[in-house]
Amino acid sequence: MSTENELFSAVDALLEQVAQDDLPVPAERKRLREAAGLSQAQIATALDARREAVGNWETGKTEPRPPKRAAYARLLEGLAARFPTPAADVPTAPPVPVVPEVFTGPVPAAEAPEAPAPAAAVRPAPAASSRRPGAKKAVAKKTTAATAGDVDPRFENGPLAVVDADADGQVLAYCVGGLVLDVPAKTIPALVDWTLTEGRLGQARLHRNGRDADPVLVLTAAAVERFGLPAALSEEERRASRLPESHKVVKQIARARLQMTQRGLGPWARLYRDPEGSKRRCVQLCVLPWNALDTREWGRKDDPQLLLTMDPADLAQYLGLYAARVMTPRGTTATTGLELMVALRPPTRAEKDEATGEFQRAFNTDALTAVYDVVECEVPDEHPILKGKFARHHLRTPAEMLMEEPYDWSRPLTDDECANEFLVAIDINMSFAAAANGLTVGLNGPTRLTGNPAFDPSLPGSWLVDLSHVDLARVKVGKQWTELDATRLPSPFTPKGDRPEGPAWYATPTVAYAVELGYDVAPIEAYVRTQSARYLDPWYKRLRDAYVETMADLGVTTDLGASEFLQAMTRSRSTDPVMSLLATAIKSTAKGGIGKLRQRSRGQVPYYEHYPALARETWRPDIRAAVLSNQRVGIHRKVLKTAAAGLYPAHIGTDAIVYPAPGPSPLDVLPTTEGKPVPGGFRLGVSPGMVKHQGTQTVLWAEQLFEERGGVFNIANLIKTDPTAGEGE
Repeated sequence: MSTENELFSAVDALLEQVAQDDLPVPAERKRLREAAGLSQAQIATALDARREAVGNWETGKTEPRPPKRAAYARLLEGLAARFPTPAADVPTAPPVPVVPEVFTGPVPAAEAPEAPAPAAAVRPAPAASSRRPGAKKAVAKKTTAATAGDVDPRFENGPLAVVDADADGQVLAYCVGGLVLDVPAKTIPALVDWTLTEGRLGQARLHRNGRDADPVLVLTAAAVERFGLPAALSEEERRASRLPESHKVVKQIARARLQMTQRGLGPWARLYRDPEGSKRRCVQLCVLPWNALDTREWGRKDDPQLLLTMDPADLAQYLGLYAARVMTPRGTTATTGLELMVALRPPTRAEKDEATGEFQRAFNTDALTAVYDVVECEVPDEHPILKGKFARHHLRTPAEMLMEEPYDWSRPLTDDECANEFLVAIDINMSFAAAANGLTVGLNGPTRLTGNPAFDPSLPGSWLVDLSHVDLARVKVGKQWTELDATRLPSPFTPKGDRPEGPAWYATPTVAYAVELGYDVAPIEAYVRTQSARYLDPWYKRLRDAYVETMADLGVTTDLGASEFLQAMTRSRSTDPVMSLLATAIKSTAKGGIGKLRQRSRGQVPYYEHYPALARETWRPDIRAAVLSNQRVGIHRKVLKTAAAGLYPAHIGTDAIVYPAPGPSPLDVLPTTEGKPVPGGFRLGVSPGMVKHQGTQTVLWAEQLFEERGGVFNIANLIKTDPTAGEGE
């Protein structure tokens, strides 16, 4: 039985706790500090706390903890005595109108009491997920708009959290919408279990036959230190992209009987427990200090520190918006882009067996469902199928390899063109995503056609055909035969713009374009796919909507005229750094996702040995080739339209096209008809496939570069007014 002294001590502790909780509301805390003329830094110094902590106390994101809580309460009590709340700030009830009892009609509008403003909808805080009684959900405007709608109660705290640790060692989880959760975990296994049981993090599936996204925890440098992880990977660990099994944290994970994927504990790591029925129990870690968010993809090339120094709350907003508009990050932007394809086109579905009444797995006909045989001409040089096929260091020719790549073409200016003062570079918005729109691609394995098969543009695949007879001096432009200066135009059939010299492998869109130009084609053989679909359409639409919405947040909308659009793009560079990062990440997702379809060996294994990417259903070099073919053909089609109007390009680099111009603006160079852009040509605008101004330089500047290098070279991607502009958007 407890003694009298022990009981008194317990009561005193309880009273002290009640007194400590008696703090004014966050807005009043800020008012008292400002009334006294004190800064957050002064209060932080007096309480031995961080200035950021004081700011969080004043916004309600976090609450002070003992012993700082009692001292903070004493300070506020003293300030309240000196600076009482002004009488004008005290809300008073409106007078109630007096209505005679005999009057039974409606209250006159002049006398009717004002209806109270509707209360903002606030989600209830999850039980035991936050030990902060004053934690507020100050939802950021853009995050709220992106996540508006019915909230899945399983994921009411959002798709992810940025995990940080304060100066006292307290672990905090910053979620979307300004929510900050108090995390009791002291180890990585405990953090994972807290996420699975109390975190309420994740994202609902994007397709009814898909699966929900696993919660992502982004670990800051402070959190990495708090959980016993190294601040940086050693050179050996970086090459292996994982910690060794001997590391204490890896041992902790093993003792807790948590499982990891074969990638181990690296910059992006998956930790999971066995499923509960059909419910996955998996958490993904994103370790910031280990370069999990590469600044070349997720940040700005000209200001990499912007991402690395971002406040945890801002980082949560940034990644939360990306998750809402694209999907929860799964690794690099390229990996996420590929995963988005699968999320929107799941390979399987549940189908009820009418005989047994049970559900079983069935394959979807519009998805990539299996790993099929590959074709020699479509695979990269290190693929196992090529072992023993060629001599060492052999460079495959176009007749041996499908060379569908973006443009890298340039030519010298003519004397007449040198009379222009400027070189204006325009850039196609998200050109690879735009090329995927409406494109029919193969879904099954290859079927070989021999004996000079007739070309069928409805069959996606690879065709061995001689296109050297196509003469750009006379081609069909918009179904009209047109005479052009072929010396100032790139060939549409090769990345370097050279005219083909004999039979070569081409993807279906390239061969179809030769027919469109008015020439007959006679394939020698082909590898085609008999099952096809517009597989990438939902992927394109998701990324298009994400990009257009993000650019609208930056003030660039789809309804702007050409001049207004150029002005808005200039202003957008300094409007909102976080939204600018989001636009960059979306563009990188589109570009990287297409590249992942033919992922090459990253040195994991020697040449001609099987590497992990080859085991994916989404390792489809033929689909990548079709997209790149369509992208290059699309550029050439618009180049011909402008050439028919008398304007010829001088350089093309990926999706940047350079034209000589009398003035520095794209308006000085792009031809118009009755004040409107030439039909089928380049159009200024924000939507994917339309163009923006990449930059302007003088002809003299270019000539100096050519003199230094000893000849003409491609300067398309050197002409940049915006240093953040990237290749191949």
